[in-house]
Amino acid sequence: MFSSRPKRARSCGPARATSARNRLEPEELHGVAPRGIFLGSNLPGKVNPGSPRPRMGGVEVTIVDKESTACPVDHGQQSCPAADADLWDFDMFQRQDHHAVLERLRETDPGIHWVDEGDKGSGYWAITRQAHLKEVNRRADVFSSSHSGTQMRDPDQREWASGIMNDLTLIDMDAPRHTRYRKLVNRGFTPRMINLLEDYLQNRTDIILDRVVEAGSCDFVRDISAELPLQAIAEMMGIPVEDRSKVFDWTNAMVGGEDPDFIKSRDDILQNAAELFGYSHQLQMERRGTPSDDIVTTLLSADIDGEALSEIEFDMFFLILCVAGNETTRNSITRGMMAFFEFGDQWEKFVADPDRHMETAVEEIVRWATPVMYFRRQALADYEIGGVRIAAGDKVLMWHVAANRDPRAFEDPWRFDIERTPNDHVGFGGGGPHYCLGASLARMEIRLMFREIARRMPDIRLDGEPDYLRSNFIGGVKRLPVAYTPSPSHNTAPLHRLGSAAGVSGTVGYGGNVERTAS
Repeated sequence: MFSSRPKRARSCGPARATSARNRLEPEELHGVAPRGIFLGSNLPGKVNPGSPRPRMGGVEVTIVDKESTACPVDHGQQSCPAADADLWDFDMFQRQDHHAVLERLRETDPGIHWVDEGDKGSGYWAITRQAHLKEVNRRADVFSSSHSGTQMRDPDQREWASGIMNDLTLIDMDAPRHTRYRKLVNRGFTPRMINLLEDYLQNRTDIILDRVVEAGSCDFVRDISAELPLQAIAEMMGIPVEDRSKVFDWTNAMVGGEDPDFIKSRDDILQNAAELFGYSHQLQMERRGTPSDDIVTTLLSADIDGEALSEIEFDMFFLILCVAGNETTRNSITRGMMAFFEFGDQWEKFVADPDRHMETAVEEIVRWATPVMYFRRQALADYEIGGVRIAAGDKVLMWHVAANRDPRAFEDPWRFDIERTPNDHVGFGGGGPHYCLGASLARMEIRLMFREIARRMPDIRLDGEPDYLRSNFIGGVKRLPVAYTPSPSHNTAPLHRLGSAAGVSGTVGYGGNVERTAS
C-alpha cells in the first residue's frame, strides 16, 4: 500500500502585421527546444556566475558569484539540511521520497536555505514555508518571473542573448506585459464563462464513467481522470474532437521530458516540438479563415501594444493553455482519489453526503495533490525574508508541495481531511499576479468527477501500485489501477452517434494509448 507521508463569437479580421521576430527558425528550434520550451524540463545548462542578463523584468541583473557554495544561513546547533538536498534527483521524486527532503528543509529554521547545484546551475534559495512563499508571490516587483519561471535549470547564455525565449508565456512574464496578456486570456476563464460550461462538462463526466462502469476495473488515469480536463480545455480552445488525443500526447511529453516513457532522446524532443507547433500554426490559419467563439480566435483577434500576437507568442499561449488545462487537473483528480484510498474514513464520509462536503473536499484535494511542485523566481533587488538576505540576481525556488504541508499553516498537515477549514492552500499559487487562471475550471471539474464517482463507484478501491511521473516539477501519476463493483451503463448509444456536443476523442492516458471512439 502506498503512503503519502514522508519516508523518514468574434471576427479575427484580416491578418495584421506581426512583429518582425515572429517565429522560431528550424536551426533555432534545434538549439532551444531541448531546454527552452519543455515545462519543468531540467536538462542542466551551466551558467557562468557574473554573466549579464540582458533583461529581466526591465532590470539588468547578474548571477551572483557567491564566495562559498555553502548555505550562508546560521542554523545554530543544527547542520544545514540543504547540504545533501539533491532536488535534481528525478528518481527520488518518482519514488516519492522528496517529501522527507523538503520537510527537513522546511522544519529546519529559518525554513529558507541556499542549495548548491554544483555543475548543474548557479544555486538557489529554497522557499518551503507557506508564509514565505506567499510573500515572494506578492512581491512581484522584487521577485521576477521572467526567464524560466517553470524550470529549475538556468537558461544558457545563447537563449538570453538572442531573446528568443524571453517572456513568451504568461508564467514567464512580469508586469506590465503580464497584466496585458493575462487580461486578454482571462476573458475565457471568468467564473461566469466557466459556469456556462457546467452542463457540457456534466455530460462529458457521465460519458466517461459510462465507458468504464461495466468493466469492474480500469486504469483510473487513462480512463477517468485524464479525459475530463482534456475535453474541457480542448472545447474552450476549439480543438476538433479528432485532434484531441494528439494534443494530449504532446502535452504529456512537454511535462515528461525527464521520463523515458515519453522522451528517450533529443530527437524525441525536437519531433514533439515540431509536431505541436506545426499543429498550432495550422490552427492559426484555420481560425483566421473561419473565426469561432473560442480562445484561439480571441488570441488571434488580440491587439497588444498595436500589434497582433506573433507566431511564437501564439505558439507559447497554445502550449501553456494545453498543458495547464489538462495536466494539472488530471493529477489533482488522480491524487485526490489516492488520498481517499489512504484515508478510507474520509471516502466513507464523502460518499454518504457528497454535496455537504464538496466545497471543502475540493480544496483539500488541491492542497493534497499540489500538482505543480515548484515555481521559480529571480531577485531583482536585495531583499530580506524570514531573516534571510536574498541578493539581487539570486535564484529562488518556491516549493508549493512543501508549503502545503506546513504545520504553521495547517493543523495535522499530513492528514487528508475533507472538512478542513480554513484551508488557505497554495495549490493554485500563493496569490499575487500569477494566481492560477483556471482555478474556477479546475474546481468545477474536480467537483463533477468526484460527485459521479461517489454515486456510481462507491466501493472503488486500489487494485495495484501507482506509477509516478519522473519529474521534480509536475506531481504526476502515469497509471493507477482501480477496481469496483460493475454496474450497468446509463448510456447505450455509441459515442460517435451523440454528435459533437457529446463526442469524446478517445480513451487517452499518459502511456499514449488511444481507443478511438469518435469519427
